[in-house]
Amino acid sequence: MTNAFSKKLENLKAAVVLYVAFYNFCRVHQTLRVTPAMEAGIADHIWSIAELMIRA
Repeated sequence: MTNAFSKKLENLKAAVVLYVAFYNFCRVHQTLRVTPAMEAGIADHIWSIAELMIRA
């Protein structure tokens, strides 16, 4: 077992999807000063990690 990569393609896909969702809905960007989802009008507030996991 390693911490660096997934041995199964489906696990890798799930990890990438979670990271992209976190990046777009939870992480505030320095240049935008909001999340990309808020800037695009998809979300009206910054999501918490718990909220992301409930909606995922």
